Amino acid sequence: MKLDKVLKQLGIDKNNDGAATGIKWLKAGGEKIDCYSPVDGKHMATVTGVTRKNYDAVIEKAQAAFPEWRMWPAPKRGEIVRQIGEALRKYKEPLGQLVSYEMGKSLQEGYGEVQEMIDIADFAVGLSRQLYGLTMHSERPRHRMYEQWHPLGVVGIISAFNFPVAVWSWNSFIAWVCGNTCVWKPSEKTPLTAIACQNIIADVFKANNVPEGVCGLIVGARETGEWMSNDTRIPLVSATGSTRMGKAVGAAVGARLGRALLELGGNNAIIITENADLNIAMRAAVFGAVGTAGQRCTTTRRLIIHENVYDAFKKKLVAAYKQLVIGDPLSEVTHVGPLIDKDAVQNYLNALAAIKKEGGKAVVAGGVLEGKGYGSGCYVKPCIYEVTNDMAIVQHETFAPILYIMKYKSIDEAIAMQNNVPQGLSSSIMTLNMREAEQFLSHAGSDCGIANVNIGTSGAEIGGAFGGEKETGGGRESGSDSWKAYMRRQTNTINWSDQLPLAQGIKFHI
Repeated sequence: MKLDKVLKQLGIDKNNDGAATGIKWLKAGGEKIDCYSPVDGKHMATVTGVTRKNYDAVIEKAQAAFPEWRMWPAPKRGEIVRQIGEALRKYKEPLGQLVSYEMGKSLQEGYGEVQEMIDIADFAVGLSRQLYGLTMHSERPRHRMYEQWHPLGVVGIISAFNFPVAVWSWNSFIAWVCGNTCVWKPSEKTPLTAIACQNIIADVFKANNVPEGVCGLIVGARETGEWMSNDTRIPLVSATGSTRMGKAVGAAVGARLGRALLELGGNNAIIITENADLNIAMRAAVFGAVGTAGQRCTTTRRLIIHENVYDAFKKKLVAAYKQLVIGDPLSEVTHVGPLIDKDAVQNYLNALAAIKKEGGKAVVAGGVLEGKGYGSGCYVKPCIYEVTNDMAIVQHETFAPILYIMKYKSIDEAIAMQNNVPQGLSSSIMTLNMREAEQFLSHAGSDCGIANVNIGTSGAEIGGAFGGEKETGGGRESGSDSWKAYMRRQTNTINWSDQLPLAQGIKFHI
């Protein structure tokens, strides 16, 4: 990839301001953020973060734009999103390359992330004509009752480095067709992809005379997210990241009685039964465990394997891991790229030390890769360890390609092991037995927000609601009726009679 060419195509300079009110960029004036690629350690560009003054200016513009934007008919707002989808198709290749180079995921995953943005744009366009309410029968004669949905106002979006653009689109595209304005705080680890998206969208907004402030951008560190979480001008904050971060955001937003939509950590398991197709199970497990170098919230972290197929499946895993190509993610043959930075590498090493201390047994040993092609210091070995589910390190999510394997005897035991972690995002069972599959999906089955049969834990489609339970936060984004999170419900009753009967038969004479 020729970085300079890609940056030019996406309108990015070597020095960028990290504050925008939509079409206009502001002089940020805050701290400098140097962007280094985890692929080769090279300096990509410098971004100037926002000051509190810039932040307030962006929020004020978003507030000012809301009264006009909410009055645009929803299908007309959908037309803007449709044009954004077309623009993303035009820029899919350079934007996908930038995602890969800035974040470190494979090139195919980089392209896939941009495709996910295109898909959610298509979904949102259709949704703009389907923001349905309900009608109800009133107990009072000649009365009509119904529900309708109204936009909230300014939606704050805090996104994580591992999906630097897709998760933002899940929130913003749907929030826009609902009539909200948005302010985006991307991860300070991946600001360039956010600036690229802002440039792409600004062209569409300008061509359609969209009010200034419908899409704001603020680049900054943790403090910027704290401003957003405590800001009473933002009725909804949608935050994606670690459970620790989500607890802080949820507490701050809750203290002011705002709404928080949280998509946090996962500790996802695949149950592999003795009735599984082991070849399909192996492919699902390996992609789930090593895709994005284990840095997905839906990454497969645990394999719960029936004792009768445990040894055979372990052999398949070891053989598959020997075939993995680790290196430059922009190469078409690479399976595993780097971790995001050296802090992530240290967390990986800390986890390996904890596994060893707690008695975990290496099946495929981990370690940091050095030498030619690994100069950034961010490349690690995907590894497999035999453990027990109750180990402290197994209960914890490490954002790295570490896979834990363990045995079970009965399906009840397997489901209990699957559920016995603090997180509850994604889960899977591999079985050709209908009874096992149905039990896994029943009230007595998986306690996760996502439960799959004969596919892995990662790779969710945008048509379904995405999110999880317990320490995953309880939020839902993307498909289904997730749009309701970005709106307020209103119940309306219309009396078209010449009387005033009261509900519950109450008599009031005056």
